[in-house]
Amino acid sequence: LQKELLKYKQEARNLQGIKDALQQRLIQQDASVLQLKQELLRASMDKEELHNQNVDLQRKVEERNRLLAEYKKELCQKDRHLQQHQTKLDEMLRQLSEASYQQVDLERELEHREALLAHCMKREAEE
Repeated sequence: LQKELLKYKQEARNLQGIKDALQQRLIQQDASVLQLKQELLRASMDKEELHNQNVDLQRKVEERNRLLAEYKKELCQKDRHLQQHQTKLDEMLRQLSEASYQQVDLERELEHREALLAHCMKREAEE
């Protein structure tokens, strides 16, 4: 009986050691699971933050695209106005050029008539 008792005590000690080791392992696994849950929560929060940033950036891109479209539209309108004004300016320059030629012709005619008038007055004075 003594031998059996010692054997069972030894077996009980072995089982207690195994139990303690398993409990220690369970504690480590619980700590690992807790750490993984914290990392998962952090990753989830980071993912949510990135999603929010992405949504915000998409909104900003859409706003900038809208502004770009408006600016392009305004630029096209200004180009049309500039083209219209350029056409008017070209026409006015053409008219100014014609007016300058006419002015030169009229000045020549005036000089010619003044010369004729001076000649006539000189002749009249001589007579």
